[in-house]
Amino acid sequence: MVDTVGFVLAVLVTPASIQDRVAARALLLRLRATVGDRIRLVWADGGYTGTLLEWARTTLGVVVEIVKRPDLPRFTVLPRRWVVERSLAWIVGHRRCVRDYERLSHHHEAMVRWAMIRITSRRLTQSP
Repeated sequence: MVDTVGFVLAVLVTPASIQDRVAARALLLRLRATVGDRIRLVWADGGYTGTLLEWARTTLGVVVEIVKRPDLPRFTVLPRRWVVERSLAWIVGHRRCVRDYERLSHHHEAMVRWAMIRITSRRLTQSP
């Protein structure tokens, strides 16, 4: 989960057998534990529909807004979706995050955090 700039707020690595909408509850709970109740709106793609929307609203007080795909016959950039894709591209730029080298999911989560720490520190120390 990333903020509007693209910096990681929470990380959850799951096996491929877990659906995204099922893992989203654990990710939202992890986000709550990390940043508290400051997050009120979360944008998500169409894969996160279903009972997650109501659960997030009633349990966490977070509105999950689905970014709809436009009915156009050609490729269009979805609003807000490109922020997540750009963040993933930044993370994959680090060798240990290109493939699943780690045996344990929490090790891979740590590698993602290290990658974002490196990205953020480089951006903060660059001269304008």
